[in-house]
Amino acid sequence: MNYDFIAIPDEPVPQAANPLFQHVVTTYASETNKTVSMWRAVPDDCLDFKPHEKSNTIGWVGMHMAGILGWVDLTLNRDSLDIAPVGAEPYRTPVPNSRQEILDQFDRNLATARAAIAAASDEQFMKPWSLLMTGEVLFTMPRAAVLRSFVLNHMIHHRGHLCVYLRLNDVPVPA
Repeated sequence: MNYDFIAIPDEPVPQAANPLFQHVVTTYASETNKTVSMWRAVPDDCLDFKPHEKSNTIGWVGMHMAGILGWVDLTLNRDSLDIAPVGAEPYRTPVPNSRQEILDQFDRNLATARAAIAAASDEQFMKPWSLLMTGEVLFTMPRAAVLRSFVLNHMIHHRGHLCVYLRLNDVPVPA
């Protein structure tokens, strides 16, 4: 099939300082492209759709996926992230008003992620990073592993949700 909304990168893939980490960077660029191409297919009138009362809406999935892109900068430039800090409100995914709002958030976080990747040293990729909830460590692993598993795999996982949601709404899914 021919889709008009296949994402073509506007910029070259950022280069990691160490070729060892280039596969993470290249995969990141490829997967974000596929994700943006999926979001270009989503009609605004589907943002409130959810297939089950226990499921999230398409709009929530989109803002969550856009937020995941923001984790690249957090992963490379902070030692940890507490998603529910003691004495503060836990992170909540914002509710979008339009597909464009989701794409704009993607664009902002993608630009920040590209800059963080381009500036990252070998040492940064190998430094440990931790995810916390209420001050308790949920996991700690090297930042390169966090980017591959917690960021990329997580985004791909939610892109799978989006494919199903689109099919349930008879919206063509980009190849």
